[in-house]
Amino acid sequence: MIVKILKSVSGFPGVRYNSNKIDKNKGELLKVANFGSLQALTRLRPQDYVNYLQLISKLNNRVIKPQFHAVLSAKGQSYDKATLNAIAEKWLKEMGYGSQPYLVVFHKDTDNNHVHIVTTRVTREGEKINSAFEKVRAVRCLDSVLGYSLGMEYGFSTKAQFYTVLESFGYLGKDFDSKKLDAKISTHRIDKVRIEEIRQLLVKARLQKDFVCALRAGYDLELVFHSADNKAPYGYTIIDHTTKSVFKGGDVMPLKQLLSDSHDEITKQPVQDFEDTAASVYVGPVRISDDIDDEAIHGRNRRRKKKARTNTR
Repeated sequence: MIVKILKSVSGFPGVRYNSNKIDKNKGELLKVANFGSLQALTRLRPQDYVNYLQLISKLNNRVIKPQFHAVLSAKGQSYDKATLNAIAEKWLKEMGYGSQPYLVVFHKDTDNNHVHIVTTRVTREGEKINSAFEKVRAVRCLDSVLGYSLGMEYGFSTKAQFYTVLESFGYLGKDFDSKKLDAKISTHRIDKVRIEEIRQLLVKARLQKDFVCALRAGYDLELVFHSADNKAPYGYTIIDHTTKSVFKGGDVMPLKQLLSDSHDEITKQPVQDFEDTAASVYVGPVRISDDIDDEAIHGRNRRRKKKARTNTR
């Protein structure tokens, strides 16, 4: 996803531009926020929004070009309009515009889904919102909102693991720079000492009731189980929030051993449909099989392809 801040101008032509898109069925108004009592009225005209924004802007006559007009654009249809709207709201808060009156309009007339945001640079207190290094901050704030800044703090060996971390925190990002991810992955080194420490914790915890919750609460270890078609898990990932590292579950303890005689409900009902998750958190050539840890799955696939049983991971 990219962010672009359009040139500041006097007046608010961005409102009319986006209204024209809506009138031509090339745009859709997704969000109207912080316009006060104006929002209680029906059949509002574009000029009504312009008048309100101008009224706020006149509180600081030193700001000659008060319009703030930005675009958040996805690659293709990787983000739907609801997700783009949610990202826009969070991004505005990061940029200092969360309390400003603003409009979010979804455009559907190009190959890339995108939203336009129009607001004013002047607050209700008559102060100008900070615009120093605005374009640089815009990118940084977007990375923060999508979770990329936090995700890159973790150590991971696959792209799928990176996006699993993002989803564990509830972030919406799924299109981070592939070159940066590949560079990060190329420097990854497996921490065998930590793997053994985690294995010992799993040995002690796995027979406890709700051991997944106990590991998260007591040791900040998050276990993400992967399944398909609402079936039992075929693999899992371990997110170690203490050391900010991600491990393939099978590298620590085989799934069958982990779940054998377990009192946790995970043995009866999958926690997460990994195929659905993969589709929602990453769009690109990620080989999900790289994160599958169940030997039964790999073995079955190899037999179908008549390949030798060799571990290439």
